[in-house]
Amino acid sequence: DAKHLAPNKMRDFFCTINLDQEEVFRTQVVEKSLSPYFGEEFYFEIPRTFQWLSFYIYDKSVLQKDLRIGKVSIKKEDLCNYTGKENWFMLQPVDSNSEVQGKVHLELKLNELITDNGSVCQQLVVHIKECHGLPLINGQNCDPYATVSLVGPSRNDQKKTKVKKKTSNPQFNETFYFEVTRSSSYTKKSQFQVEEEDIEKLEVRVDLWNNGNLVQDVFLGEIKVPVKVLRNDSFQAWYLLQPRENGNKSSKNDDLGSLRLNICYTEDCVLPSEYYTSLRNLLLKSSDVQPISASAAYILSEVCRDKYDAVLPLVRLLLHHHKLVPFVAAVAELDLKDTQEANTVFRGNSLATRCVDEMMKIVGKHYLKVTLKPVIDEICESPKPCEIDPIKLREGDNVEINMENLRYYVDKVFREIVRSSISCPTLMCDVFYSLRHLAAKRFPNDPHVQYSAVSSFVFLRFFAVAVVSPHTFHLRPHHPDAQTSRTLTLISKAIQTLGSWGSLTKSKLSSFKETFMCEFFKTFQEEKFTESVKKFLDDVSSTESREPSGLSEPVHLKEGEMYKRAQGRTRIGKKNFKKRWFCLTSREFTYHKQQDKEPIFTIPIKNILAVEKLDESSFNKKNMFQVLHGEKPLYIQANNCVEASEWIEALCRVTRCNQKRLSFYHPSAFLNGNWLCCKATIENTVGCARCTADVPADTQIEIDGDRETERIYSLFTINMSKLQKLEEACGSIAVYQGPRKEPDDYSNFTIEDSVATFHTLKQIIDIVEKLNESHEKYQKKRSSSAKYGSE
Repeated sequence: DAKHLAPNKMRDFFCTINLDQEEVFRTQVVEKSLSPYFGEEFYFEIPRTFQWLSFYIYDKSVLQKDLRIGKVSIKKEDLCNYTGKENWFMLQPVDSNSEVQGKVHLELKLNELITDNGSVCQQLVVHIKECHGLPLINGQNCDPYATVSLVGPSRNDQKKTKVKKKTSNPQFNETFYFEVTRSSSYTKKSQFQVEEEDIEKLEVRVDLWNNGNLVQDVFLGEIKVPVKVLRNDSFQAWYLLQPRENGNKSSKNDDLGSLRLNICYTEDCVLPSEYYTSLRNLLLKSSDVQPISASAAYILSEVCRDKYDAVLPLVRLLLHHHKLVPFVAAVAELDLKDTQEANTVFRGNSLATRCVDEMMKIVGKHYLKVTLKPVIDEICESPKPCEIDPIKLREGDNVEINMENLRYYVDKVFREIVRSSISCPTLMCDVFYSLRHLAAKRFPNDPHVQYSAVSSFVFLRFFAVAVVSPHTFHLRPHHPDAQTSRTLTLISKAIQTLGSWGSLTKSKLSSFKETFMCEFFKTFQEEKFTESVKKFLDDVSSTESREPSGLSEPVHLKEGEMYKRAQGRTRIGKKNFKKRWFCLTSREFTYHKQQDKEPIFTIPIKNILAVEKLDESSFNKKNMFQVLHGEKPLYIQANNCVEASEWIEALCRVTRCNQKRLSFYHPSAFLNGNWLCCKATIENTVGCARCTADVPADTQIEIDGDRETERIYSLFTINMSKLQKLEEACGSIAVYQGPRKEPDDYSNFTIEDSVATFHTLKQIIDIVEKLNESHEKYQKKRSSSAKYGSE
């Protein structure tokens, strides 16, 4: 959220997330506010190098260009200082001199020349080769040029390259010559000093500009290189463009407001798979360790300050290797040992409940979409008033009509849920089966606990959460507006109550905090809803064979709006770019004129031969990729680098097992009778570049096992001191047959078997130390082989 935004009047605001100058995400517009609450989360992989992660606050305008109010920019190197905690940041003014992105490739050389009279003088040679990653200007590729200057206390010699049209990666390849010192026969030293100190004060400055034609040129960035570093060597390097020294320093000290962010940034160096064998094996056998609290996976959750840090990579790793169900069963059994009352089963935030939550998020995405998306779309797109709280009713609202509207929505959502068991993923059913029988075993005299154990997850932690936050589960593109959000909250409360076993009894209804909700539930017939819930819970916690949802209907993988180039299937069709809605399922890749319309063009997944990036030079457009199939290539432009990367990865994953996949492709387009990359004139000739490496073949779950293991290694490394304290505690307990008198250091740890736990801890510490050595060797090798200024 933001607060006290300038100008000091109610406006419509939205916020963007940018990698350098490239917008990758945008929030909803919050209307008529000075302190807008956005409440949106964005999770994404970063597919390229970057200098700054920036957040811009905009004032939305209907008729004019949206106005940038201010920004928060965090340097990549500083992200670790803010990760994992909320921070308020003061908005800084947006100054064109500080809005830079990209890099420039230079070769510099200092030559000694002998003049006609035999004297020696020095000459600076500046070869500006190319630039990469310049920003878009008004959504279009820029028209860049560079000025090259030799600057000193009493000189400023400037030269200029040619303008390159419509490109963010201009190839200049221009060379400029500057006289550094005059010949030693020049005697009037008072006018020009020939000594080396003259060079000490000189620097090469390269400024990048966008040619504005009829409007003012736009500054794109600069670099400065002292001439003294050259001596007599040739010097070649890539330089990141920098803001001007006075960039972002406004003469005005106006308070533009502040923005609250919670950033979690991780950066891992993933080694080859064989390095992780020992750690991976230790983690995967966790469910076999007795007691489970002595396992590596359980110890990981104990030493991490926030259990969620451990749960995410752990669940993904166990899921990837089909070891999640036995591990969840083992930690759930431990959880139940500490549960004294049947009506509090699985209600806390334990390792077991967190693991099940994360598992449902990962494997239940498609299940949620086929079950809830149609009804959520109806509620958000054609909302009916549903407020039944007398205090919150607006003037003119009729509470009886509102109650009927709410009842209509609740009935519809409930009906969709209890009919959805056939679509419930098999893995979720297996986990629910284990939880159900463990709960019944723990409380044998309570006939209802087997159902409440499952409903506490599937209703309370899955469907009810998805209803109240549809944007988080990708059921809606944005956080709903305030009125719709309130409606969804009321529906979510109702679903929680209906799904909680036996909660419609009169004794339970009297415990409602809100009287209006109690009145609302009196209209429900308990037996009818209870029977429906019971049947649904029986179905989703059964291990009987069911028709997999992936076979009964295609798995929905990804959708979104992008631009495609006309493929020239008709003679009269122009080969231009058009905005289309794209949809990827496990069966086909389609595009449509609009969302929810019939597809214009369909490519069966089995017909896709390759999916690769397309060189920007083909159409002077960034973030392009190509889908190669039986017909001509389909050229697509994504809206930003993150989106392009996600689409390529999703398409590659779903087509990886296609039998006719290509080994070679053309990285550029076929235009004007030849391939731009290899100049071949035959359109169906074999490609000139090898296709990129294969990606994991799991079409529904995007998991890289090595990467998750590396993340777990990093967590163990960060918490090494806790591991060592826990090891000391186990040793003390084993020796003295009980805890020491000062248990402060380890009183929060669960130590059921000190010997088994000590044994696992020793293994973890040894493995982490070996991986530390491997990482250090890799970093040394990388440092020694890295060339300064390399791309």
